[in-house]
Amino acid sequence: MLKRNLIANYLGQGWAALMGLAFIPLYIKYLGIESYGLIGLFAILTAWSNLLDMGLTPTLGREMARYTAGSHSAESIRDLLRSIEFIAVAVAFTIVGMIALGSEWLATSWIRSEMLPREIVAQALTVMGMVTALRFIESIYRSAIMGLQRQVLFNIISSAMSTVRWVGALAILVWVAPTIQAFFLWQGAVSIVTLVILFITTYSCLQPSSRIGHFSLASLRGVWRFAGGMMGITFLALLLTQVDKILLSKLISLLDYGHYTLAAVVAGGLYLLVSPVTQAWFPRLSQLHAENDHRMLIHTYHQGAQLISIVAGSAALILIFYAETLLNLWTQDTVLSHHVAPLVRLLALGNLLNALMYIPYQTQLAHGWTTLAVKINVIAVMVVIPCILWATPRYGAEGAAWTWVGLNAAYVLVGVHFMYKRILTTEKWRWYTGDVLAPIIGAFITIFGVKLIWPNPQTILSQTVVLAIATLMALGGGVLAASKVRDPIANKIRHYFA
Repeated sequence: MLKRNLIANYLGQGWAALMGLAFIPLYIKYLGIESYGLIGLFAILTAWSNLLDMGLTPTLGREMARYTAGSHSAESIRDLLRSIEFIAVAVAFTIVGMIALGSEWLATSWIRSEMLPREIVAQALTVMGMVTALRFIESIYRSAIMGLQRQVLFNIISSAMSTVRWVGALAILVWVAPTIQAFFLWQGAVSIVTLVILFITTYSCLQPSSRIGHFSLASLRGVWRFAGGMMGITFLALLLTQVDKILLSKLISLLDYGHYTLAAVVAGGLYLLVSPVTQAWFPRLSQLHAENDHRMLIHTYHQGAQLISIVAGSAALILIFYAETLLNLWTQDTVLSHHVAPLVRLLALGNLLNALMYIPYQTQLAHGWTTLAVKINVIAVMVVIPCILWATPRYGAEGAAWTWVGLNAAYVLVGVHFMYKRILTTEKWRWYTGDVLAPIIGAFITIFGVKLIWPNPQTILSQTVVLAIATLMALGGGVLAASKVRDPIANKIRHYFA
């Protein structure tokens, strides 16, 4: 189950990421960098809308998993699902209304557009609100399907709809209208179709019931405490990961914001590599803790931590060493690449440090311990917002990126010590040396060697070859230095040839 879900998540999310990233240079070509900055604002709205469900979306995923274990009847799980559906629809209407009412003010008083007319920005924001509402309702069914352990089926649906969403958007821009309004109208149409498919899929995965689901306050009260805890964690996590983008939309021009958005998208690719691991590992860690299998829990913990260090470390080092080469190869725009590359390097470093904390954080949740993450994030919010407000007017977008690096360095160097005082008390230095430093140093040595041998490729072919070689070498160096990942692979190779 762990291996199958991991493979399905990598394939599905990898394809969705490819569809989302591959056409960005063409979107910028047809829309302009300022309009692409509005697409970055759409990503912020989508992320923050998840907070409005009051923690019910992750709670629904958990309850669906408990339903598969027999903790819910067919009737009770349908009542819970229907109750959350009612809340989701009400929140969706609220999102549409709030953004429609505030679009004029946002376009004139918040967003600093230099080339786009204010009317176009306001119209785009209104359509953006409708799409955000649809995507919010989608998340309810997405969480339900994942909780039902139908991750293979979900990734098939997700891959297909991602293809339609992003290829279709390009077709609309090329053959219908190269406007930001047309872009978001297409996104809304695809979201409607996706919503219908996910709705049908969710209910078809449930066992037949003697009646349809009803809105039930009793069902909501039964999960309210867990949902409240998740809402607090979600709020703080969103605040920390999105506050830079929110503040920068006011502090810098829309042109510079477009550059920052593009850099954040590229550096955010690290999370696409980490997410499949965490989605597969968290249920396993929770199961082992429930079974009180401490030895296997430690083994699984180190294995997951090393796997994240390998994939995220290799990707981050590629972005740090070859940011401008990769951007130029991708966008075919040397000026744009020159402006965005420094931001990509800084954000990639910050994201790597953040990703290293994923397995420790999920192990805390597996132990039912949420207060440490809440306390640390509260302190982090109190520090990071003043730092961004101070650094951005002085150093521009790079000041905000450096703030992100410093915040996550504090997590790795300071925050994690509090966890090891309470759980996995003997594993701290094994995590630092074997799980973090060894794989990253192994990847660094190999990439540094490739950079010395071939420092400045010029042609498209040579750039592609160098990036491919550096990536493979980094992954190989990371695997060789990570015993919990290297040994199972070596055993399988020996078994195959034997």
